[in-house]
Amino acid sequence: MLTNLQVKSKISFRVYIFLLSLFFIFKLIPLEKLKLKKNRQQLERILSAAICGMDVNSVLVEADVSNGLPSFTMVGFPSTQVKEASDRVKTAFKNYDLQMPPKKITVNLAPADLRKEGSGFDLPIATALLGAFGVINLSNLSKVMIVGEISLHGEIYSVKGILPIVIHSRKEKCEYCIVPYENLNEGRLVKDVKVIGVKNLRDLIDFFNDPIKYEENQIIPEYTYEKKDDNLDFFDICGQENGKRAAEICASGFHNLLLIGPPGGGKTMISKRLPTIMPPLTFEESLELTNIYSIAGLLRPNSPLISYRPFRSPHHSASPQSLAGGGKNPRPGEITLSHR
Repeated sequence: MLTNLQVKSKISFRVYIFLLSLFFIFKLIPLEKLKLKKNRQQLERILSAAICGMDVNSVLVEADVSNGLPSFTMVGFPSTQVKEASDRVKTAFKNYDLQMPPKKITVNLAPADLRKEGSGFDLPIATALLGAFGVINLSNLSKVMIVGEISLHGEIYSVKGILPIVIHSRKEKCEYCIVPYENLNEGRLVKDVKVIGVKNLRDLIDFFNDPIKYEENQIIPEYTYEKKDDNLDFFDICGQENGKRAAEICASGFHNLLLIGPPGGGKTMISKRLPTIMPPLTFEESLELTNIYSIAGLLRPNSPLISYRPFRSPHHSASPQSLAGGGKNPRPGEITLSHR
């Protein structure tokens, strides 16, 4: 049997041989050849945004491409709609002749404690992957905020809440804000932010290859001011002197008004014509109102700016949630939509 001293001596001899072999290896082979070669553009990140109620929060989209079994994993508290982005992006790449190497793909949406909802994360995820695969160079631009939905054939669809996202990009001091082309008029309501509209993945790649040239050649869609569809006037009200006097006092001081009476008494008629005797909206008030309607998805593509005071007429059977708003991801209700 070996004694403890003999065992220790054998272990010491093996350690000595191992260290000696390492010494000769480092002596014979230069240290630079032992360093692992870092893969080019294997990790990229891009800035996006998530709407929570009436607030906008920044979301950092990170895409990592590494060796391993081909997979597409998405983390960072995504909803079912956001998880489906992996299939939309992969199919859009395939139909647009952009081959994805069989790699292990991991997409992270930070911060992880904020739930991500909606289809607006398709475009930032695709952009981060294009940068990770080396198709585009994201280092040319310091800060870019991107939002948009991708179809299966590579076209970019419009999304809700573009105006508050563009305003948030101004707070984040982003150099550009990339939005779907259908939302370009809405985004350009903010004058001091460079808003770029893209129609498909080819436009996205062209922009990152030469941002200045793409911005100069960009065609701005036609813009029209939205007008009321009706020709209501407060002058149309016959009689109802007490009701008209109460409406005038309410409009002059921006007070609340409660009308009670039998059906056909003129309550709705007076209420519908109340905005016609109120002063017109200022640009700041129009922008604030448009911000609300943008989150609710009630804006028209060609005339996004709301220039008149809204009138909402909910049904008497409307639920409290539809009146006050709310839900898991809070949305504006009828009270909020009748703002200003």
